[in-house]
Amino acid sequence: MPADPSRDDPVTDPEELLAELATLRSAVAAGRQTHVGFPVATDIDYSPLAPLFGSLLNNIGDPWTDPAGANHTKRYEREVLGWFADLFQAPVDDRWGYLTSGGTEGNLYALRLARARFPKGLVYHSADAHYSLPKCLDLLGMDSVVVRTDERGEIDYDDLAGVLDQHRDRPAIVVATCGTTMTEAADDVPRIRRLLTRAAIRHHLHVDGALAGVPLALADGRTSLRLNSTADSVSISGYKFLGTPVPCGVVLTRRTLQQQLGQAANYTATVDTTISGSRSGHPAVLLWYAIRSLGRRGLRERADRARELAAYAVDRLNEAGWPAWRHDHAFTVVFPTPPAAVTAKWVLASSAGRSHLICMPGVSKEVIDEFVADLADAVDPRPRQRKRRAPARRTTRPTAEVAPTTPADVLHSAPCPR
Repeated sequence: MPADPSRDDPVTDPEELLAELATLRSAVAAGRQTHVGFPVATDIDYSPLAPLFGSLLNNIGDPWTDPAGANHTKRYEREVLGWFADLFQAPVDDRWGYLTSGGTEGNLYALRLARARFPKGLVYHSADAHYSLPKCLDLLGMDSVVVRTDERGEIDYDDLAGVLDQHRDRPAIVVATCGTTMTEAADDVPRIRRLLTRAAIRHHLHVDGALAGVPLALADGRTSLRLNSTADSVSISGYKFLGTPVPCGVVLTRRTLQQQLGQAANYTATVDTTISGSRSGHPAVLLWYAIRSLGRRGLRERADRARELAAYAVDRLNEAGWPAWRHDHAFTVVFPTPPAAVTAKWVLASSAGRSHLICMPGVSKEVIDEFVADLADAVDPRPRQRKRRAPARRTTRPTAEVAPTTPADVLHSAPCPR
């Protein structure tokens, strides 16, 4: 039935609107503790910035050219970009970037930049690369080769060397992943650069560091994500490790490379160098607030605590007879998918018989203990006295079928498809 354009939509009573919003807030708060399968930190209080969300903040165009008017936060964006450029050791006199809507836009920009450098370039990415990569390649009309990974998600360097040798007639655009979706595997970026150098192929090396890029760069002694000599571009997420309440990200490269893209947009009084054109100015203030509040030392301590909690989670799961593992650098704990009684309560990421939980800042030992206790109950629901490490809230759950008790073969299966 066609809509009647002359009919007005009913206006909802203000009290009903507020009640609906209160219900939404309660639902979000109630689900926060069990939402452990996806990487969003919850320990930073951004509420002091809430009044800013009553105004439009539009960081249109290039971060280094201020638009007309005052409803933007480019001063804060430039400070944030400088902080991340220092973190990734970009040359002081040759750095550029902007705040994106998230990791996907960062990857899209980097691939577009690489295509401008090498129009006939062939893209190489691992089988465990983020699902945004094929989408970005399709949008840009770029050819690609998928490289094998090992059983824990890291790129197979011998396979990469082999396919590079097969296509020596084309420049190489390689996307390294630092933090794969399911296992948080981190490709060895310096090793990939050495492979490209030995092959004597013109190349662009991009790092998709949406998940683990910032924690790895914060770690003492880590030099694998350097923009001055190792990588040509890097993209990260702002709402994962830094837990911003809106999706956002950062893409960084060298200005000498970026200058191949961009054009003036005269009516905006700025330069059009970004993918999105108009961009929200709120993420700049959110990231600025997190960086200023915690500093590099505070952020590093958060990462260290998250790794310690992940190690604790591995130990607790193995003690309970449910085999689990993690990469040494990772917040992500991988294990066979639990029974339905567990996944009905706990929001996990699962694929091909494997699941994971991520010990992002904000997750506590008490949460891990409750998860392990629920898993133990689901595997063996017989009434018994069990010693718990911390008190936990109990809920009534239907009895589920008992899951296999020897799932190690699932743990070490081939990496799950995207």
